[in-house]
Amino acid sequence: MCLWIVYRLSEFDDVLDADEIDTVSLSKICFHGIPDEPGGLRPLCWKLLLNYLPPIKSNWIETLKRKRELYNTFIEDLIVMPGESNTDDKERVDVTLHDHPLNLNPDSKWQTYFKDNEVLLQIDKDVRRLCPDISFFQQGTDYPCQKIVNANGQRLHHRVQHTVLKSANVERKGLGVTKIAVSVRKATEDYAPLSEGGEAHWEVLERILFLYAKLNPGQGYVQGMNEIVGPIYHAFACDPDPTWRKHAEADTFFCFTNLMAEIRDFFIKTLDEAEFGINSMMSKLTNQVRANDPDIWLRLHQQELCPQYYSFRWLTLLLSQEFPLPDVMRIWDSLFADENRFSFLIHICCAMILLLRDQLLAGDFATNVKLLQNFPSMDIQIVLSKAAALAGKTL
Repeated sequence: MCLWIVYRLSEFDDVLDADEIDTVSLSKICFHGIPDEPGGLRPLCWKLLLNYLPPIKSNWIETLKRKRELYNTFIEDLIVMPGESNTDDKERVDVTLHDHPLNLNPDSKWQTYFKDNEVLLQIDKDVRRLCPDISFFQQGTDYPCQKIVNANGQRLHHRVQHTVLKSANVERKGLGVTKIAVSVRKATEDYAPLSEGGEAHWEVLERILFLYAKLNPGQGYVQGMNEIVGPIYHAFACDPDPTWRKHAEADTFFCFTNLMAEIRDFFIKTLDEAEFGINSMMSKLTNQVRANDPDIWLRLHQQELCPQYYSFRWLTLLLSQEFPLPDVMRIWDSLFADENRFSFLIHICCAMILLLRDQLLAGDFATNVKLLQNFPSMDIQIVLSKAAALAGKTL
């Protein structure tokens, strides 16, 4: 092990061994990147940077116990189906006496169920497409949710059934009986679910996102959130310590929730023009490009190559689609440690554009759009060093 790595690890040991974590010092060393080894270092630091774990270490056990029990309560209370048995299988929920699938009352349990399934259908599609270049999310977790995977559990992908409504013919028969004839077609399956008793990692993410949507009805699920939760869960589920890995799902849920509280404006259309809305972020990026390289700015301006064509995805998804997963995790080390909370994201995006200077100045509109929408492979340290220079920092 080289002396530099030994020195870096000693920095983390000094901070993390204290009875009370100095969060300022932790952020400073994490900004320069969290070593991949030992494998549990990044998950622990992210839990601290995302304000899931409190700085005082003596409070960790109580905090984790309370949060994980709360998450289990969410599963028990929210992942249910009208007319199905409850978790202890001793009592049947009767929704047929005063409720039925055609009840249009917005308070109807069936209406809630159908609305949930609309959201679930989108989540199911998105998590099955997550990180197709790696096999991790298709693999089974060592810790499936026992309340879900048994025969009486409510596996969410069963509710979707990988079908879409193609047509529905409603006929009124005698005595007020309504007949619904439905034809369905199979949807393309990217990730096949595991057999009963097993659960793939993408199924865990499906549950996390569904619960998040249920608990945040004002925002709900927005396409792209799967790209935010994926790297967090991957880091936690790969923790070499089984005592942490066992609770990767619950820990991911709360870290994802905390992160979304900070970037939720990116996903809310009504806040696009707000100070922290996505349009404001793109405007700041454009201004930074103009200030640092007027020639590039003028070229893009003359071509009417709007930042919406490429940077909307960069900013909204925290660059998770532009780089391989290991590079995304390195980027997020700096983003989570950013003292100004994601101002460094704009510096990274600006650096990406400036590093393509020659190609952008030589390319036409079509070439430049394609280049920016498909950022070329590049050493992530070069990008981050350029971004740090723009921010007046060093990496």
